[in-house]
Amino acid sequence: MPLTRRAFASTLAGAACARVLHAQTAPPPATIGSLTDVPGLRVGHWTDTRRPTGCTAILFDPDAGVGVDYNGSAPGETGVVMLQPVSPIESVHGLFLSGGGMFGLGAHAGMIRYLEDQKRGFDWGGNLRVPIVPGAVIDDLLLGDPTIRPDPQSAYKACEAASTQPVAEGNVGAGAGATVGRMLRRDTAGGMKGGVGTASLRAGNVVIGALAVVNAAGDVLDWRKGQIVAGARRSDGQGFADIVAVMRRAVGSAAGGEAIHDPALRSTTLVVVATNVTLTKTQLTKVAMMANCGAARSVRPYHTTGDGDQLFAVSTRRLVRDDINVTTIGTLAAEVVADAILRGVLTATSVDGWPAARGR
Repeated sequence: MPLTRRAFASTLAGAACARVLHAQTAPPPATIGSLTDVPGLRVGHWTDTRRPTGCTAILFDPDAGVGVDYNGSAPGETGVVMLQPVSPIESVHGLFLSGGGMFGLGAHAGMIRYLEDQKRGFDWGGNLRVPIVPGAVIDDLLLGDPTIRPDPQSAYKACEAASTQPVAEGNVGAGAGATVGRMLRRDTAGGMKGGVGTASLRAGNVVIGALAVVNAAGDVLDWRKGQIVAGARRSDGQGFADIVAVMRRAVGSAAGGEAIHDPALRSTTLVVVATNVTLTKTQLTKVAMMANCGAARSVRPYHTTGDGDQLFAVSTRRLVRDDINVTTIGTLAAEVVADAILRGVLTATSVDGWPAARGR
C-alpha cells in the first residue's frame, strides 16, 4: 500500500528518532520475572498480526480474590463493578484483557465459554457453573484496519494457550496494537509503540508479579532514572517532545491547551498485579490503589480525562502471612508495576509509523 505524504514524513521522522533513541536507550533488559511466577495463575495470549491486535487471558486455579482501582475517566470494561468492596463477590475465575476498543468487549464471551466448557465457575445448581471474569479493553483502532479485532474465538484460543510459563512480552496479546505518546500526535512526529510487559519480585516465600498492557496517552519513563524512554517524538527527530513540558509552554501562551489532544476512550494502560499472600477484597483494593502509584511513576501524564486506566490486584491465596501488612505489599507492588510498564515499551518492536524504543 503506498504511503501518504503525512505517513511518509512520519516514517522518516520516526526512523531518525529511533536512531537517536536507540543510541540513548539500552536494549531490553534481561527478564526480571513474570506474572506467572505467582503460583495459582496462568496467562495466555492470542495475537492477530494483520493489524495488529489481540487479547490476553489470565486464568486462576481454581479462583482468586481481586480488587481494582480504576481512576481513568473513560474505562472500557465489563464486570469490574463486582470487584468493589461493597459487592458480595469474593472470588473470580479469571481476568480478560483485549484490544479492539469497545468492540473488543464482545470477545469476552469466549473466555466465559471456555471456562464453562472446563466446568469452572460458581455452582449455580442444576449442573450449571457460572464463571466470573471481569474484563477490560484498550483502544488500538489507530493501527491498520479497525474492522479487524478480537472475537469470542480469539479469547477462547488465548485461554487454550494459557500456561505457567514466563509471559511473552512486547507486541503480543492485548498489547499487540498498543501505542504511547499519542496526546501530541497532531503536532509532532507521532507516538511510539507500546506493548505487554511483565515483572516480579521474590522475597522469601512471598511473590509479587505484574503484567501491564501499555497503551498510554502520555510518555513512558524509566522511573529509576527519570528519563523518557518512549512517547511523543519531536518532528525534527531529535528525541522527545516531553508532553508535560509542552503543556507548561501551552499554558503560558495564547494557544492555551490547543496543543493537547486527549479524546475520551482513545488511551488506556491496563495492569494486573498479583501475589500469593492471602488478602481480602478490601485489602486488595488498597493494594491496587497503592500499586497504581507505581504506574504513575512510569507514565506521565497518567489518569487523564480521556484515558481508561485500570489496575487489578489479585491474591491467589496460596500463602498465609499475618506478619506482613497491606502497606508493605502495596509498596512493593508499586515497584513491580513500574518495572512491568517500562518493559512494555522496552520489549515492543516497531510497526509502520510507530517506532519502538529499541529501534527496528
